[in-house]
Amino acid sequence: MAQPREFIHRKLSCGVDFAALDLPARRTAAYEIRVQSGLAHEPQERPGVARLVEESISKGTPQRTAQEMTDAFDALGAQTGSGVGRESMIFRCSCLPEFVDRALRLHAEMLRTPTFPDEFCNVGIELLQQELTALEDDPGELARRLIGPHAYGPILGRHELGTRESLASMARDDIVGQWKTTFSARRMQITVGGQIDPDHVAARVDQLFTGFGDEMTNGEDGFEDRFVAGTRHHPKQLEQEHLLICWPGVRVAHDEYPTERLTIAMLGEGMSSRLFAEVREKQGLVYWVGAWDEHPRTTGRLFMGASTTPARCDQTYRTLLQEVSRLAEDVTDDELERARIGIIARNKTHGDITRARVGELATDLFHYGRPMPTEEKHARLRAVTVADVRRYLEAHPRDELCVLTLGPRSLETGDDG
Repeated sequence: MAQPREFIHRKLSCGVDFAALDLPARRTAAYEIRVQSGLAHEPQERPGVARLVEESISKGTPQRTAQEMTDAFDALGAQTGSGVGRESMIFRCSCLPEFVDRALRLHAEMLRTPTFPDEFCNVGIELLQQELTALEDDPGELARRLIGPHAYGPILGRHELGTRESLASMARDDIVGQWKTTFSARRMQITVGGQIDPDHVAARVDQLFTGFGDEMTNGEDGFEDRFVAGTRHHPKQLEQEHLLICWPGVRVAHDEYPTERLTIAMLGEGMSSRLFAEVREKQGLVYWVGAWDEHPRTTGRLFMGASTTPARCDQTYRTLLQEVSRLAEDVTDDELERARIGIIARNKTHGDITRARVGELATDLFHYGRPMPTEEKHARLRAVTVADVRRYLEAHPRDELCVLTLGPRSLETGDDG
């Protein structure tokens, strides 16, 4: 399918993979800078260092202190943010179209010439240690951290907070070293949208990032995907029992992904979903229940989760799996259409925000290697039939599961791994 004319996608001479979306009716602009420098790129002995880079890279350059950098973005009315994921780090900005050039210049200065002051590196390490302590009081997030290495393997399954041991031995040189070995123009994707001149912005990006990291090798990507089935229990004195179930799915660029996306929606999205209606409302087994999918670039995982009482944990586990099997048996056209309308409606309403369109464009570039028009995605969803859902669930059986419980008792139906 041909790209609409408003999309521009090109590899810039500096090495940046660039895409732009001209939205002339908008009075705002936004951009995302994605660097292939995520948790999977950390040295084995330094988990947590990627998050420390993300936290401290904005704390000063040879030209500006941390406060001066903040003041410079504020002077443009720019809203900025950042985050680190399994395979990349993202820096976001929303501003008025006339300030895109100046905001990009500030981000280029920040990413190319950070000074990583000692005091901010030390504060960052201390804050991560405090977050690790606070994680013990957030059983939902703690359960996700614990299942990660089993669901994805030891590399893709890392958690951004690292470990107490790694943080205790971390120093500024480790943070600087991580930046030096993983940041370069060739490892960047930049997407921009709004009331802009795409050609002008592309030329500006090329100018700002030419020569950045030219001396470094491209580094390792395409990390091993290792799913380790088994049932594991982590004892913790809680009033609730937290349960996570995971099994392999497909990558976003796979032909079956639209079917998987609708399957997850029917299972666990919204108050009409199978899990909410049956497990929570009808049977009253859980305080919370849901289903979702996660997708590193080359793989995918499907999750179901719930919080329940320890006494009802086994029943909840069986019921969750029964609902997936039941979906394969009695899914209806009306149910599928309801899920489809919900996804498309959320995409159209949320996507009406400029920064959301740019975020979607960035995600397309990461997973598909090209901009994908919204209508093309919607057409793929509309093409999914009830028979496709049944075939998908048959082709991806739940005969090998990664199961984790966090709470006072383990599942009687499983064996601790």
